[in-house]
Amino acid sequence: MRVDLDPESLGAGAFYRLLTAVVVPRPIAWVSTLAADGTTANLAPHSFFTVACTDPPIVQFTSVGRKDTLRNVEATGEFVVNFAPEPLFEQINATATDFPADEGEFEAVGIEREASLRVKPPRVAASPVALECRLHSTLGIGASTLVLGQVVHAAVREDVIVEGHPDIRRLRPLSRLGRNEWGTLGEVRDLARIAYRDRPPS
Repeated sequence: MRVDLDPESLGAGAFYRLLTAVVVPRPIAWVSTLAADGTTANLAPHSFFTVACTDPPIVQFTSVGRKDTLRNVEATGEFVVNFAPEPLFEQINATATDFPADEGEFEAVGIEREASLRVKPPRVAASPVALECRLHSTLGIGASTLVLGQVVHAAVREDVIVEGHPDIRRLRPLSRLGRNEWGTLGEVRDLARIAYRDRPPS
């Protein structure tokens, strides 16, 4: 038996809660931006986030509604995706508060910033990875806006690199689940893809 749910009958809010409960786990883009006046630094988590292209390197996140992050990106054309690690769980959650546009989350939450190399928005100093991005394009979809940014610089902390590659156990990523639930790394299973020519005979 299954429960059948119609998006139109259920309504946008209820179906949103269903989608976020079943499209899991979702990586978190902890996005830092600067307001158009160049003074207020915004920092907010976005869990509709992934890679859009590898050549050129483009990442994407979705702004549900028109929030400070989206307005700043549209005004300045720049943003930084800061990796969201487990040790910063409470700070990440705190930056999801709906602060007024002129109140920066770095100061309000007490998060140390550091200068970026290729863009003006600051990085989160304690985050192990920062992807500095310039706006590629946006796409309005209903009540949301898809934001695509070309990665122009990546900064990775040395202590999370093992044999030249970021190590997942040292990164300790957070993810978003349904309701107010968050996920941590848990068990890691290693399984290589099998090329067609190497498949065992059936």
